[in-house]
Formats: sequence, structure tokens, C-alpha cells
Amino acid sequence: MNKALSPFDAVSFLIDKAKKFGADAAESFGVFSTSASADCRFQKTESLEYTQTAAVDLRVFSGKRQAVAASSVLDEQTLTDLAKRAVEMAKAVPEDPFCGLADPAQQATDFPDLDLYDSTKISTEKLLETALKAEDAALNVKGVTNSDGAGASFEKSDVLIASTTGFSRRYQRSSCAFSVSVIAGTEAKETDYDYSSAVYFSDLEAPEKIGKQAGERAVKRLGAQKIESGVMDVVFEPRLSRGFVGVLASAINGSAIARGTSFLKDSLNDIVLNPALSLIEDPFVKRGAASRACDSEGLPCVKRAIVDSGRLTTWLLDLRSARQLGLAPTGHGARGLGGTAHPAPSNLFLTGGAAAPAELFADIKRGLYITQLFGQGINLITGDYSRGASGFLIENGKITTPVSEITVAGNLKDMLKSMQAANDIGDRHAVNAPTVRLNGLSIAGK
Repeated sequence: MNKALSPFDAVSFLIDKAKKFGADAAESFGVFSTSASADCRFQKTESLEYTQTAAVDLRVFSGKRQAVAASSVLDEQTLTDLAKRAVEMAKAVPEDPFCGLADPAQQATDFPDLDLYDSTKISTEKLLETALKAEDAALNVKGVTNSDGAGASFEKSDVLIASTTGFSRRYQRSSCAFSVSVIAGTEAKETDYDYSSAVYFSDLEAPEKIGKQAGERAVKRLGAQKIESGVMDVVFEPRLSRGFVGVLASAINGSAIARGTSFLKDSLNDIVLNPALSLIEDPFVKRGAASRACDSEGLPCVKRAIVDSGRLTTWLLDLRSARQLGLAPTGHGARGLGGTAHPAPSNLFLTGGAAAPAELFADIKRGLYITQLFGQGINLITGDYSRGASGFLIENGKITTPVSEITVAGNLKDMLKSMQAANDIGDRHAVNAPTVRLNGLSIAGK
């Protein structure tokens, strides 16, 4: 009889089959996920979706060769065939001298409860109600004339990781979010959005608040003007300054360092940020967006200052990049179903800002306050930075006229070292940063 298995029974089944087919080592992920979403536009339902998915993968090793296979069909015959094919693939691919599972002595044994799973039942009707409230609040802002729609969603996952090293861990996590985007104006139009995300549905911000903020942001942009090109001091709101932290994390990713494709590849233990600032990683934040008790390779996570008073203290290393660089892994391995591990951080916080946001730019005679960025003009090899932008003029320390159709450019090495930060950092995101100021950026306008 061809028995159907749960994804969790399938994990041990696959590992056993892989060993029987000749694998030297194996690892398997089993996932059962539930997700739902609701979308509306102009207070009419556009879509309601509810999905449950069970899937499993198998990563096998034959000497210094590896292969990964995955399936959402979980009967014994299908999984037997999958294990056989995975081992055959591993024996056929080129050798990778740096692949392999962790040594059992490296793997975590303590898993703190980080409160990452919301067991509350959330219906599609509740999601739709949230989206409708957010959009209604946005549409009621004077000057808003159209809607790009609103949506709300949640996802819950039950995950089992196990390997031939003896490591086994099962955990649950959840996430939810809603957003709204609206258009202001009749002839010259402007658009903007706002959103809220959390691990627990009850921790989401009020949809009426988010909707109102989205509408007000769009209306404030009406009448945007072009400005002359020049060199200006530029302030980025927190929504955008988080992007600089993300770029910094990408530049110290162990895979990029091993390939030599980062503008910070020679900067370990050097000053890379303004010495007044530090970049703290805390994987143990309760209900944190990127919290984790261990990484995806089973290694323990550590709270650390990745950048301590401006000085870069570590790369972000999974097992493979650590072996390439001849260093110890740092517990930054991340792996999705059907993929191999890669380095990725947990919760990041750019700290050290002391001034209130208004104080940060009070001395700027003529500068820019940026609220939107466009395009992908970031060269991680050279650090060159050039992106389309819009926002507002800063005149005599005050935010004044909306501006658009400008380009902001500089080099990230210089930008990060001179960055000044305010004290308005939040804690709701995987990457958290306050308002930041960068002096002397090149502005291309009319």
C-alpha cells in the first residue's frame, strides 16, 4: 500500500531512504503552512484566498558533492523515488570542497521561546475587514481621489528540520501584514502607501491610523517641483534609511566576501560607519520579525554588535562561506525549502542616534528630505550609489516644498562613514533604523 505521510513523518522517511541509497549525509525540511489574504479596491472585494500546503525537501551529500530535491506529493513511493534521484544527482554534480553539514558539536542545544507563533484563528473575513478599514480611512483624507487598493494577509508555518548529524528541531512561526496605497490629485497626481506588519495579528497597528497616514502622505506630495542640480545635505526618513542597513548587511555577507564582490571586502576590523553609530544584531527579540533560536543549519545564534562604534567586527557567515574564508561560522545560515544555505542576518538595529529628527536637520539651509526612492542603482562591488528619489525641500531647517524627478548619488563607503542618525529608531521590522542624514550628496535635477 502506497501510504501518504505527513511532512514531519516524511522527513525521517527521506533521511532513512537517502542513507539506504548511499548518501554519506542528509538533511531534510518538512513544512506545513497555512496562508490567507484579502484584497479590496474602492471598498469592494477583489480577492479572497486561503491555502494550506505540505511539502518536504531532501539535501544529500556524496563526499563533497550535494544535491537538493523537494516535493509536495508525500506518498511513500514518490518520496522513495525522490530520495533515489537526489542521491544520483549528488553523485553526478561537480565537487564543492566547502559543502557539508555542521559538526554535531557545533549545533545548538538550547532553544529559547521567542513567542513567534500566533495561534489565533484569523479568518479571511477578518483580513478583509482590516483592508476595508485601512482603505476607507485613506479615501477619507481630503485630496485623495483614487485607490490602488488595500490588502491584508497572514501566514503560519510548522517546520521540522532534521539531519544525519542527530540534529532535530520542530518550531512554529507566524506573520501578518496589511497595506494600502492611494492616489491624490486630479491633474497632477501623486501616490503613496503605508503598511503594518507583525508576528501577532493583535500587534498590528490600527488600520484606520495606517490608512490615514497613507492618504496624508500622498496629499502632501501634491505640487511637487523639479529642482536644480547641485550638492546637498540629504535626510532619509526611517522607511528608507532601513535600506542603507540592508545594503551594509549585503556588503558583509560571507558569500560576497568569499567571491570578492563587495566594496567592504577588505574592511574587517576597520571603521565602516560613523563612530557614533553601531549596528546591533539581536536574534532573541520576543515576537521579532527575524528572530530565531538557531540558524537553518542548526548553529546557535548570538546577540552581537556587528558594527561596534563604527568598526566592523564580523562577516555574516554560514558554514560554506566560513569554510571558504577559513573562519568559524557565525550562525547566519538561512535556507528555504528546496534550496541550499546562504548567509542572512536576524533582527538588525542601527543605534547611537541622539538628536530628535527635527534637530538632525535644523542647521540645513537648503537640503532634501527624501520619502521615496526608485530603481536599483547600487553597485555592491564599487559602492557607487545612484537612485531616483522624491520628497521635500529642507529650507532653513524646515521641511517645505515637495520635489520629484531627482537623482541622489554618492559612494556608500563615504556615505556610511559620514552618516548621522536621529533617535527615532523603531523595533517592528527585521531591519530597524532611525532618520539619517548624509551630507554632500550629488543631486541631479532639471
